[in-house]
Amino acid sequence: MLLHFGCVPVLVASSADAARDILKTHDRVFASRPQSKIFEKLLYNGRDVAVAPYGEYWRQMKSVSVLHLLSNKMVRSFRDVREDEISLMMEKIRKSTSLPVNLTLSELLGSLTNDVICRVALGRKYGVNTDFKELIERLTKLLGVFSVGSYVPWLGWIDWIRGLDGQLEKTGNDFDEFLERVVQDHVDGNGDRNDFVDLLLAVQRDKTVGFEIDRISIKAIILNVFVGGTDASYTLMEWAMTELLLHPECLNILQKEVRTVCKRKSSVPEEDLQNMKYLKAVIKETLRLHPPLPLLIAHESTQDVRLRDYHIPAGTQVMINAWAIGREAATWGQDAEEFKPERHLGSSVDFRGQDFELIPFGAGRRICPAISFAAVLNELVLADLVHQFDWYVGIQNLSPTSEV
Repeated sequence: MLLHFGCVPVLVASSADAARDILKTHDRVFASRPQSKIFEKLLYNGRDVAVAPYGEYWRQMKSVSVLHLLSNKMVRSFRDVREDEISLMMEKIRKSTSLPVNLTLSELLGSLTNDVICRVALGRKYGVNTDFKELIERLTKLLGVFSVGSYVPWLGWIDWIRGLDGQLEKTGNDFDEFLERVVQDHVDGNGDRNDFVDLLLAVQRDKTVGFEIDRISIKAIILNVFVGGTDASYTLMEWAMTELLLHPECLNILQKEVRTVCKRKSSVPEEDLQNMKYLKAVIKETLRLHPPLPLLIAHESTQDVRLRDYHIPAGTQVMINAWAIGREAATWGQDAEEFKPERHLGSSVDFRGQDFELIPFGAGRRICPAISFAAVLNELVLADLVHQFDWYVGIQNLSPTSEV
């Protein structure tokens, strides 16, 4: 479907076949990202990995992220962080069962995700800092705002009138000041850490990598970790628990599997996750119905291209509708709208970018590099929640949009 947002042509792909044509057949043509004032103010003018224009700089920053930060070896090295923070969350839940207090699972999952990312990326937790939590919320909210001036430049004054320009300026400056303090603290050598900031500073000092990485690039990459990590983990865990509570028969199957594999262990060891087939099916089904980003980050064509007998000019924005693709009846059957993890048992379809009927993290050159990091955290949290506790909802006629 071809639309026009102001003076910008926008192509929307809502089927697996269309996504395959864009992200595989013509991947290089659509590998760039459109720029906007929002990215300029909040994401260091596209100096990060997620929204940097396609080119040599993006290739360099992606190689840094993939090889030095998010490799399977690095993901394994942060096992203690994951286990520590999950253990703390489980203890909070356990204590709440004997106290006259109400705990909101969504808030617990959000705090867990934030604490894990802070420790991995920055070397310490900032979750107790309400100013930091408020800053993250402001940033995330603004990244989803529609900027009139980005699509109709001569109406850019509307963004100023409604206060968007001021909000972008303030939030961008506030987050930059925070990250600058964090990076300088690492440069000064305060503490014995081996987090993402330390690793990026080591790359900066390494003269053999073949290119330079400056302070802005370091801050931009760290900012990506916060934004992407929150979407990929917290949102998924929240939806997974919601669907399981709405479908107690699925919850019972998952709980039985986890407790059988773990036997009398008090918590779930990461090495046991590989034996939990139904757990992985629940994760896949949740990603199918509730992708972290229903519309993936927009792509942009760098040259004219012929796509399915249509002429697509250079500069066309492309939106991949992962939500619609995951619910496509032609692929998933007439029960595509239903939560059925068993549909993935015995299926080779995965979410790592090779199967275009399930691409919650994208595919091709611009696929999310943090899939492995998010996957192990999501699986471990969900497994521990059903292993250590029995769950039920005391509300009848609950819908997926209800507060669970």
